[in-house]
Amino acid sequence: MIIVPGYGMALAQAQHKVKQLADALESNGATVDYAIHPVAGRMPGHMNVLLAEANVEYEHLLEMDVVNPLFPEADLVLIVGANDVVNPAANTAEGTPIYGMPILDVDKARGVIICNYDEKPGYAGVENPLYRKPGVVMLLGDAAASLDRLLGMLR
Repeated sequence: MIIVPGYGMALAQAQHKVKQLADALESNGATVDYAIHPVAGRMPGHMNVLLAEANVEYEHLLEMDVVNPLFPEADLVLIVGANDVVNPAANTAEGTPIYGMPILDVDKARGVIICNYDEKPGYAGVENPLYRKPGVVMLLGDAAASLDRLLGMLR
């Protein structure tokens, strides 16, 4: 499993719940890593700092060039409050603010769960076609509440 943290995780202050979920999955035999996009959040390194606060081990924080080749082999990707950095429209939507921006290739994973507040476009204002892709599950609402729902399913 690969977890993709984003600004929504920061707003919900859900980094500790992300870690709790990862710990629960790992106790059941899963391998969990984190995909860190260099511009996720409001400043470079924002996701690294938040996950460090939750005691996520640094070796599980994978930079984009390391993690992108891993997505096709991932059974599941959990996106927590990220939009533009996972938006495949960056590869096709010429003339948009994100066109040509390197993204995390989450759309290549076997399954994707997206915990976002809503289905509105991200900061760049570009609709995300990932939301409508088969095999993608949307959990809308506050990221912390969505993570609590996922944790409840594991108990």
